[in-house]
Amino acid sequence: MVSPAAAFTSMLIPHLPLADLTDIQNNFEQVGLATGFTLQQFIAQCIAFTVLFTVAHQFGWKKVRVVLEQRRNTIEESMANAEKIKKELADAETSRLAILHKANEQAANIISEAQKSAAVITERKAQEATAQAEDIIRKAHEASVLDRNRLMADLKREVGALVIQTTEKVAGKVLNADDQNRLNSETIRQLDVSKN
Repeated sequence: MVSPAAAFTSMLIPHLPLADLTDIQNNFEQVGLATGFTLQQFIAQCIAFTVLFTVAHQFGWKKVRVVLEQRRNTIEESMANAEKIKKELADAETSRLAILHKANEQAANIISEAQKSAAVITERKAQEATAQAEDIIRKAHEASVLDRNRLMADLKREVGALVIQTTEKVAGKVLNADDQNRLNSETIRQLDVSKN
């Protein structure tokens, strides 16, 4: 009769020569006896392991896998959100820098416009002041010309009256209106000629 260990061994190793099989079988039986191994225990343990594995797989591992899959998905979503947040943060920084640059440009433009406006206003005020000064000078000149003309007219009248008085005293007669007009005209003409 063949021992169960030998039968099991011959099933596992059918291609070995028979002489080697007996050695292996003897060694297997000796190890089995020394460790308490029997084929029935081995099969029972295999069946128990298979049942335990099936039950653990059905009720434990599937749930663990589902939890692990959910956890993996949560981690992936978190990583994707972290990348999205990093990108949004970089975009926000870029936008902030662009807005800051635009604000600086606008400030520079406002300052430039203010300087130009100040220059234009200064130029306008200078032109107004120059125009007022020229107007004052022109009016003063006109006033002086008017005063000079008035004084010249008074002087001509006075000189004419003096000439008439002197002529009356020298001639010893009173001059009529025609004589006075002729003397005044002649005196004014001579004063105008000597003035030029």
